[in-house]
Amino acid sequence: MQVSPRGTASAKLRDFLELANQNIALAKQQNIQYSPQLLRENLNKLAALMSAKPEVSYIADKAWQVKDALHGDREIGCRVYSPAPSKALPVVLHFHGGGHMCGSVELYDPICRHLASIAQCVVISIEYRLAPEHPYPAGLEDCEYALRHYQSVLTEVQYQQGVSIMGDSAGGALCTSLSQRSLSDNTLNIAKQILVYPSVDYTMASASYQSNGAGFLLETPRVQWYFEQYFQEVAKDAERVKQASPLHGEFNAKLPSTLIFTAGCDPLRDEGIAYANALTAAGVKVQHHQFEDMIHAYMLLQDLVSEECLATYRMIAAFLAEPIIANTR
Repeated sequence: MQVSPRGTASAKLRDFLELANQNIALAKQQNIQYSPQLLRENLNKLAALMSAKPEVSYIADKAWQVKDALHGDREIGCRVYSPAPSKALPVVLHFHGGGHMCGSVELYDPICRHLASIAQCVVISIEYRLAPEHPYPAGLEDCEYALRHYQSVLTEVQYQQGVSIMGDSAGGALCTSLSQRSLSDNTLNIAKQILVYPSVDYTMASASYQSNGAGFLLETPRVQWYFEQYFQEVAKDAERVKQASPLHGEFNAKLPSTLIFTAGCDPLRDEGIAYANALTAAGVKVQHHQFEDMIHAYMLLQDLVSEECLATYRMIAAFLAEPIIANTR
C-alpha cells in the first residue's frame, strides 16, 4: 500500500478531539462493543454542535407510498425546504451520512436549512432505510425511488426542472452509486452531484485508512463494522463488495458534473481524491476542494468550524448556479 501522509487537525477541533479520543479509549478499555443503538446515539449527540438553524420560509414533511410486491409496501419519508416557495429554484435531493446505519432527516435539519438558505435551492431530505434492519441495497433503492418521483412532493413549491443530488459520507456513496446507474439507465436523470467527504470504496483499500484511521473521530475499525452491518452476507464476498463500490465502477464523460469536498484528516480522504481524479480522467467536469485541517463529519460540527462550513455552503451555491451542461446519452 502506498504511503499517505497523516493530516493535522485544526486547533478549533483540539478540545473536541481530545474528549472524543478519551471516550474512545475508555470504551476500548471497558470492552464496550459497537451496536446500532450506541452508534446512533453517539452521532445524534453532534446535534448539540449545530445550534444555528436558519429560518426557511417553507418546511414540510412529506412521504412517498411505495407499492412493493416483493418486500411489502412501505413509506419513504422526506422533508422539503424552500427559502422562496413562490420562486422557481434549483432542486437538490439530499442523502444524509451515517455509515448506512445512522443519521436522519432530523439530525441533518440544520444542514438542510443552511443549504436551502445559502444556496437558494429547494432541498428534499430523504429518510431512507438503514442497516442492519434493512441491509444493502434497501437504502439505495429508497434513494433511487426518491430520485424518480421527487416532483410528486413539490406540489406546494415552485421549482426548476432537473434535479441535483448531494450526500456526505455514506450519502456520497448513494449519490455516486445512482450516478453510475444512470449510465446504463437513461430514465435516471441527474443534473449535478455534490459529494462531501464521500464513501466511494467499500474495499477500504486507500492508504489514508492507515494514516488517518485513528485519532480523528471516525476510526477505521468503526468504518469496517458499518460496512459489515450494511452488506451482511454480501460482505463475505470481496468481489461483490468491490462491484458495489463506485470507485471501482464505470467512469465516462456522461456522469454528472461533480463538486467534491475532502478533509485532510479523514480516513476516507484518499478514496475521495481518487474518485475526483477518475472523473477528471473520464472527461467529467469536476471541482474538488480539500479542507486540509478538517476531519470527517466537519459539517456536523458547525459551532466549532463555522467558517469552513460557510465556505462549503458558498461553494455549493456557486456550483448550483452554474449552467447545467446536458450529458449526451
